[in-house]
Amino acid sequence: ESEEGARTKGLGVFPGRVVRFRKAPKVPHMGWNQVRFAGPGAKDCPLLESVKEDDNFYFVHSYYAQPEDRGLTCLRTRYGENFTSMIWRDNVFASQFHPEKSQTGGLEILRSFLNTQAA
Repeated sequence: ESEEGARTKGLGVFPGRVVRFRKAPKVPHMGWNQVRFAGPGAKDCPLLESVKEDDNFYFVHSYYAQPEDRGLTCLRTRYGENFTSMIWRDNVFASQFHPEKSQTGGLEILRSFLNTQAA
C-alpha cells in the first residue's frame, strides 16, 4: 500500500507500506547519504558483499518502504528519520537509492547483481 495519491495496493511481493517522509529536513530527499547494515541478514545479502558500512549512495525520493517483516531490511539510512533503504528476499532485491548513479558502491551492487543472476 502506498500513501502516494489515493491509497493504492501494491504488488504484494514485499508486504508493507510506502510512506512519505515526515521528519525530513527537505522533501524530496536528493543527494548522497550513508547506508548502514541492518540486522544479521545484511551480511548474507549477495549484493552487499563489496559494500562497506557507511558507503554513500545517491537518493532521489519523497517516499520510502516500510516492510511488514523487518527481517527483509538489509540497509538503513538516516535522513531526518531512519528508513529502510534496501530490502531483499531470495532472488528479489529493491533499493531506495539509485545504484546506477551511486558511483563505486552502486557499480559494486550492479556487478554483484549480474554475477548472482549468472550463477
